[in-house]
Amino acid sequence: MAIVVNLDVMMAKRKMSLTKLSEEVGITKANLSILKNNKAKAIRFSTLEAICKVLDCQPGDILEYSDD
Repeated sequence: MAIVVNLDVMMAKRKMSLTKLSEEVGITKANLSILKNNKAKAIRFSTLEAICKVLDCQPGDILEYSDD
């Protein structure tokens, strides 16, 4: 079982680059890239909230449960 991060999908829907999202959210491109590429082990609720605010979406639009 795994949690899949669909950040790249939401970014594409909103036509937002990693650089722009990084500036808007206030976290580094490197950390966003780790999240976007499903390499993150955890995410802070404050970070998730900021991403959702900037992308105008719900946490469920970004995070998905996948039963391997």
